[in-house]
Amino acid sequence: QVQLVESGGGLVQAGGSLRLSCVASGRTSSSKTMAWFRQTPGKEREFVAAIDWSDGNTDYADSVKGRFTISRDNVKNTVTLQMNSLKPEDTAVYYCAAKVSGSLWYRKYDYWGQGTQVTVSS
Repeated sequence: QVQLVESGGGLVQAGGSLRLSCVASGRTSSSKTMAWFRQTPGKEREFVAAIDWSDGNTDYADSVKGRFTISRDNVKNTVTLQMNSLKPEDTAVYYCAAKVSGSLWYRKYDYWGQGTQVTVSS
């Protein structure tokens, strides 16, 4: 089992920045890829960004490319999502996720955090 705990959400004005963190614990050695997803009421959970633990390769949704950056710290078992130039449409609950197999672009994940709210005001 892998446990994931997110932090760093909050309220920010459009154009501002926020940094989300996700700390992984438990059987972290089994985790191959980490990702961030987001969800707004009435909509399906949406992929945001992913990173491979071993080689650091990344993948981003088109909607956040050039604005968000995902990174990892293998020593601290932490994944960070730096969000810049935030827009009101980025408002959502952001979830950290981990998977034990599959390519970087495979969107099915095994473990999920509780989520952290990000609100961007216009």
